[in-house]
Amino acid sequence: MTRWILVACLSTLAWSQPLMVDPAEARSAGLKVWQNECSGTVDGLTSWNYGEEFPSLGIGHFIWYPRGYRGPFDESFPKLIEYLRSRHGDVPKWIPTACPWPDRQSFLADYNGPRLKELRRYLAARVGDQTQFMVLRLQEALPKMQAASRQPELVKQRFYTILRTQGGVYALLDYVNFKGEGIKDTERYAGQGWGLLQVLEECDARAFSRNPLAAFSQSAEGVLRRRVRNSPPERGEQRWLEGWTRRVKGYSAN
Repeated sequence: MTRWILVACLSTLAWSQPLMVDPAEARSAGLKVWQNECSGTVDGLTSWNYGEEFPSLGIGHFIWYPRGYRGPFDESFPKLIEYLRSRHGDVPKWIPTACPWPDRQSFLADYNGPRLKELRRYLAARVGDQTQFMVLRLQEALPKMQAASRQPELVKQRFYTILRTQGGVYALLDYVNFKGEGIKDTERYAGQGWGLLQVLEECDARAFSRNPLAAFSQSAEGVLRRRVRNSPPERGEQRWLEGWTRRVKGYSAN
């Protein structure tokens, strides 16, 4: 099988040894992420979900914080724009360094305006680049997770086992984009994280030896259920749990 060695990098990120990913599998994974986040629609490429403090943009619903707001989650849209600018130099000129909409109401009022229409067209034409950006983030995730783990070799072994399993590129790509690496102190409830690191560490060892992808899927479901149990009641995260668990259960169906 032809393999694709990723050698591009973002100027703000330090990369380990490039991942080797089949290009067809990467394309398929990117389209599945787009389906998960945006129902595969162009309209879904610019969203601001109810109850959130920021818009979610692109096939991976990369977040962009309004000016003056600093949330607990990784702000990924500016990194995507930096990557696209380095690749093509054709980023829409109106894009500033901070999100120009202060709240969801102003974003929705501008939804059919020229800026968001242009941004949707631009993002729809850059699906492959956004997928490449997500693979690069996945590559960056491994050394960060190892540095944060008490079991760095176990994390590495499980990461590569999943990566080499059919459907594993999608599972890793989707989960790290969906719930992060699990290394930030701000991404914790009751001291417990919900990122890719926690999923890899908490896979059942016997189940993983029999069926790595099924064990990964089961671990992800358990981690997400714990997140919801630990979450502040005012966030109402229970409303998302059914969709989250359906999503991660799909990893083992590939």
